[in-house]
Amino acid sequence: MELFKEYIYQIIATAIALVIFIVLRFLVNTIIEKFGRKADFGESRTKLVKKYIDYFIYALAVLTIISIWGIKTEQLFLFVTSVLTVIGVAFFAQWSILSNITAGIIVFFSSPFRIGNTIRIMDKECPIEAKIIDIKSFYTLLKTADGEDITLPNNLLLQKSITIVTNH
Repeated sequence: MELFKEYIYQIIATAIALVIFIVLRFLVNTIIEKFGRKADFGESRTKLVKKYIDYFIYALAVLTIISIWGIKTEQLFLFVTSVLTVIGVAFFAQWSILSNITAGIIVFFSSPFRIGNTIRIMDKECPIEAKIIDIKSFYTLLKTADGEDITLPNNLLLQKSITIVTNH
């Protein structure tokens, strides 16, 4: 019973934090679903963005609970900097992965084109006109009129000029 009394503040704060993060996750996912339906995005795109946002909320929840239970700041700082160093090296080695994930989220929320649209990518060296088949987290699948399948990294959708030829 003494142990319970000693940690009552942390137990209550942890329960409150968990409730807050569960409600936050529910609200954010509801907003994303409504936005996806209103903008007529596919279910797979909506699920993908929800998954990324869920990871972010989980990370915040873990950091909050760690701080509630009083992990020493020096220990937490050492752990976080070690993890961030490893992640930084991995992202530096694969920077395009991070930029494509970010571009995928940006394309989800602000893109004027949708699955089914035919687009023209204005590129001097390799102009492309193709129909959007699917938009994934890292890349967009296109199909040309000749039947060629093209995989285009999402970050190129933000870097290149794109004209919508047909709007579905």
